[in-house]
Amino acid sequence: MSRVRVTSEVGRLRAVVCHAPGPELLTVTPANRADFLFDDLLDMERARREHAVFTSVLSRFTEVLEVADLLRDTLAVPEALDELLTAAGDAIRERAAGANVDEVVSLFIRGEEHRGGSLADLVNEAGYSLPPLPNLFFTRDSAAVVGERVVVASMRHEVRWTEELLSRTLFRYHPRLRNGGIVYDGASERRLNVRVEGGDVHVLRHDLLLVGLSERTSAAGIDLLAQRLFAETEVTDIVVVLLPAHRSAIHLDMIWTALDRDLCCVYPPYFIGPTRRPVVHLRRSKTGVREVDGLFSVLKELGQPMEPLFCGGEKRTVQEREQWGSGCNFVAVAPGQVIAYGRNEHTLDALATGAGFRAIPAEQFLTTPDLPPPGDRIAITFDGSELVRGGGGPRCMTMPILRDDAA
Repeated sequence: MSRVRVTSEVGRLRAVVCHAPGPELLTVTPANRADFLFDDLLDMERARREHAVFTSVLSRFTEVLEVADLLRDTLAVPEALDELLTAAGDAIRERAAGANVDEVVSLFIRGEEHRGGSLADLVNEAGYSLPPLPNLFFTRDSAAVVGERVVVASMRHEVRWTEELLSRTLFRYHPRLRNGGIVYDGASERRLNVRVEGGDVHVLRHDLLLVGLSERTSAAGIDLLAQRLFAETEVTDIVVVLLPAHRSAIHLDMIWTALDRDLCCVYPPYFIGPTRRPVVHLRRSKTGVREVDGLFSVLKELGQPMEPLFCGGEKRTVQEREQWGSGCNFVAVAPGQVIAYGRNEHTLDALATGAGFRAIPAEQFLTTPDLPPPGDRIAITFDGSELVRGGGGPRCMTMPILRDDAA
């Protein structure tokens, strides 16, 4: 029997996979930060403290599973270890020979430096036999649960390819992640134009997905994903938003996330008015795609009406600033109950005035004995001033594996 199931973006969260950022962040330098997809260097200790507050809030609602702990359990299974080492290559298999499980886990998260020969030493050139994973705390990107099936991402950037391997291994072998099968195996996908990342995959209902066509999720990737989901799952409709090629919109969840059954937070220029992005609709048993007149009209047509609340409020400059600070990137722990960065004050004000959300600082929430009752709209806020410099927010840092249905 499957132990994972996700049919909603907002149903009560029951189990989620996270990763506390650690020493792998220290491998990012001014010289290589762009290669590792960072705009800036993160202070590890401060990032860890912020993340600990975040997961403390999550833990009051749900079971929080740590990637490193899951890996330790999984790699104690000889078959799982052998499969992972085979996929990683001979050099890593040789390096892991004789190592204990903790050392192998550390190897895969922190990476393995390779300095080359005498010429590389002379010019102080270093590389990696196995890349470190400073982006691993964005667990959303490497996999997504759709119904009881799993989508293992095919990552756009090579420095993150190990994350695909880890996700596939965990979902194949860890009993806590028992599932109905991997419906899309990005870890085996080697075509350069076939890419899907979890930040672009939003499960709105058991039969309806919202997906971003972005710089990290390709049209060919969405075509293949749709083909597999239509053939093997309950999904009948996929709505695709065509994102701009802009660093601030690397995934759909940087410009759109669900807040409640009928509410979402959006970056207005991409969804409202003359600069809104194109939207297309794919349907099972229908050939081709059809362009539709905006996201909200097609969602209403499909029986999933959503009312937008504006990231940054009404002023364009504030919208831009807060969207850059992951102001659209909420994660719901229950319908109408979300976690957010506290820095995005105008976005939180828009939620309060537009839909009655009450902002509660994490420190206050963690000292309150009772959870908010169902139907009480709240936004629990925490300081993510260091984490946000990695280029993501609360949704990026969570991989839900079990949710209640939203209805």
